Amino acid sequence: MNLKQLTYFIAVAEELHFGRAAERLGMAQPPLSRQIKQIEDELGAVLFNRGRRAVSLTQAGERLLERGRGLVRDFEDMQLEVRRLGEGAEGRLRIGFVGSSTFGILPNIVKSFRANRPDVNLTLTPMNNAQLQRRLVSREIDVAFARPALKDAEFRTIHLGVEPLVAAMPDTMETEKQGRVTIDELRGQSFILYPEFPRPSYADLVLESCAAHGLEVGKKLFTMDLLTALSLVAIGEGVCIVPASVASGARNGVRFREIAPQIGETSLSLNYRLDEQGPHVKTFVQIAQSVARKAF
Repeated sequence: MNLKQLTYFIAVAEELHFGRAAERLGMAQPPLSRQIKQIEDELGAVLFNRGRRAVSLTQAGERLLERGRGLVRDFEDMQLEVRRLGEGAEGRLRIGFVGSSTFGILPNIVKSFRANRPDVNLTLTPMNNAQLQRRLVSREIDVAFARPALKDAEFRTIHLGVEPLVAAMPDTMETEKQGRVTIDELRGQSFILYPEFPRPSYADLVLESCAAHGLEVGKKLFTMDLLTALSLVAIGEGVCIVPASVASGARNGVRFREIAPQIGETSLSLNYRLDEQGPHVKTFVQIAQSVARKAF
């Protein structure tokens, strides 16, 4: 017995009349009667008491109707769920991100995506670039916000925007010009860099930018993430070079200053697998590009 035959049986069981059931199903009565007889033969049970004036269900028929309705309902629910997943109306999206992206456009991208796809479950996990690369390859995440961009032949990378590097300094450190710090004023200062490993990483981008502009770094203090680095700045352990968007979040004990002249820029990128076919990723990428165009 297949699902189509089961729907035939349910129609007859609910109508208790072969003619009305056939009309409901849009078919002739003789083929319907043959289908019901085939089901009975296959199951080895009589499903209907066929009287001259009325049709009624046998005990076996009552049980099949009870169980069959549930099977049909489950099948229809399954079809709806799969269809909604295929259309991107529900499901899940796993997002990996570097910590600095939370100070920039990431919150607005997530907010916009939630407004467009409220039934999609989002998982957001902070990671460094090495973790993002590994999790994207192993399909443990669907998209990755990285800085700098991830380099892999299996990935597609979209550069969302470029922002200058600025200095996060202890609020006890004075500068000649308000709102700015010169390269000379930074020369010889202790630098707090992140992440500590694996390398190369954002820390190396900072060091290369400093070297290219003749900025000699004093003591180098490595830590694993941005928030820890800013905490060390706040207690006076040194200076940290961060993306300009980080300055949008006020922090006790820390002042953010433009560097004069500017020593470099950093790009926030959105990365996903080339073979990704999921509608959620496609929608997320489109929303991210739209938000980034407005922001940058």
